[in-house]
Amino acid sequence: MQSFGKKNHSDVSEFILLGFSSASRVRIALFTFFCLLYLTTLLGNGLIITLIYLDSRLHTPMYFFLSILSIVDISYVTTTVPQMLVNMLYPRRTISWGACVAQMFIFLVLGIAECVLYAIMAYDRYVAICFPLHYTLHMSHATCIKMVIVCWSISITGALIYTVFTMHLPYCGPYKINHFFCEVPAVLKLACADTSFNDHLDFILGFILLLVPLSLILASYVRIFASLLKIRSSQGRLKSFSTCASHITVVIMFYGPAMMMYMRPGSWYDPERDKKLALFYNVVSAFLNPIIYSLRNKDVKGAFLKVLGDKRAASDPRCFKVAQRHEQD
Repeated sequence: MQSFGKKNHSDVSEFILLGFSSASRVRIALFTFFCLLYLTTLLGNGLIITLIYLDSRLHTPMYFFLSILSIVDISYVTTTVPQMLVNMLYPRRTISWGACVAQMFIFLVLGIAECVLYAIMAYDRYVAICFPLHYTLHMSHATCIKMVIVCWSISITGALIYTVFTMHLPYCGPYKINHFFCEVPAVLKLACADTSFNDHLDFILGFILLLVPLSLILASYVRIFASLLKIRSSQGRLKSFSTCASHITVVIMFYGPAMMMYMRPGSWYDPERDKKLALFYNVVSAFLNPIIYSLRNKDVKGAFLKVLGDKRAASDPRCFKVAQRHEQD
């Protein structure tokens, strides 16, 4: 059982993040690749936030939540990738104990926020498609703000529990984290104490913070697809489904790796596999989100054309069909 005394970590001043390959050529290649990926992620998500802010026709609940998701994604990758890039250039690859705690906490806050936000976005699509006439009543501006507040409250609470119960374990060395950032499963492997309590706690938190939102998402889409089958027009069904397809795609990309990471027994720990999983739901998911949400979205493409000065394209009503019209057609 763990002891929560300050003595446990008083001798731990820093950790070493082993990251990826130590070969210099491989590190340079990885640095170039992830640097470009990071900058593209910032650009793509930043562009979505800017377009939603500038174009009043995108001021709907669906795009409000999409802008929050883009903010979370930018913060999410910024928590881990800059540290990883620095460690690829400098062989020492150390991180202080305090910085490790902060990175773990912020990463968890943003990761949990993304889980809850996907559930909120699924509920938004459910109301828009199943109750189009009452959409503005159920999804008012005040309601959206309250949902975001609840989302951040759950995220901060969950992250605090994870971080406190992980970082108060005794760490006796060696202080080498076989990961590219301070993630809970990797840090727990350094503890010189029984971590079975943490394994049980992580599973319970994973059930609450991953499976419960995922269950709400699945329930929403069961109702959504049932409503879509009642739409007589095949074109109307296609338009309604297109508003959900993007969300379903990013949910699968995020939840799959995250559940494999946080809901498996500690004995299944595999550092190399965990690094790849973390890259997928942290870096790759944030990179693909703006692409998935914008390539087939006429609203976003129309707003982009407007910013570029293409007034003719921007004024085309086909480029600006708000979420409510998608469901009502």
